Amino acid sequence: MKITYEEIYLHVLPALESKKSEFEVYQYKTVSEMDIWNFCITKKWRKKVVPEIPLYNIVNDILSISPAEFMTFEQIENSKTSNWFSEINQEELQLLLNYKNEEQ
Repeated sequence: MKITYEEIYLHVLPALESKKSEFEVYQYKTVSEMDIWNFCITKKWRKKVVPEIPLYNIVNDILSISPAEFMTFEQIENSKTSNWFSEINQEELQLLLNYKNEEQ
């Protein structure tokens, strides 16, 4: 029988809760257990097959995450998905960037 990501998540939930509590001490109060889990899947284990990683290594990886490492990852991910100019049309963007057309 193959173990699923959900089953692994439930097994390591106490470690995720502990890490979340640690982040709260450092004033990172919006970080959830799922955020930490997604960080591990996306960053720590991106080239690994998670169900094949020994449970003690998964717990160790979770508990060894530094707040700085996590927040750097979050900032990079947020900047990838942000569209800073979504509220600006093309004309306004050209004005903002002081665009000069050759025909003018």
